[in-house]
Amino acid sequence: MAHTRLKNEAATVACAQTLVGQIKPGQVIALSGELGAGKSVFARALMRALGVSDEALPSPTFALIQTYDGEGYKIAHMDWYRLDDANEIEMLGVRDYFEPPWITIIEWPERAPDLLPQNTIRFHLSSVDDDPDMRIIKRVGL
Repeated sequence: MAHTRLKNEAATVACAQTLVGQIKPGQVIALSGELGAGKSVFARALMRALGVSDEALPSPTFALIQTYDGEGYKIAHMDWYRLDDANEIEMLGVRDYFEPPWITIIEWPERAPDLLPQNTIRFHLSSVDDDPDMRIIKRVGL
């Protein structure tokens, strides 16, 4: 996926479903983009595609880390937006979530890019100025 236009939330869900086959326990998915770019929407769609059945999937902006059970693995959804630096993030014990049975989705990974493992799948999301529902998702670093 060089970049894909996601015309609405249904397209976002479909995109997330196509990625499930590439994700296994021990995988980290990093989602970058400005505020309102669709990172949380994509993260929720990905968690649903991975089998998370919890009714509510709140953004972990204030909790920092939310955990869920998937189908045969655990999922950690992190939001590093409010954190200042890598030391603060490291103190949360985030590296424990980078190993099986965890699949980890991180919003705002640019707060501590050096903490991310080599096998991280990175995406950048952006909004489209003239279409408030459309987003562009680009896989970074291939």
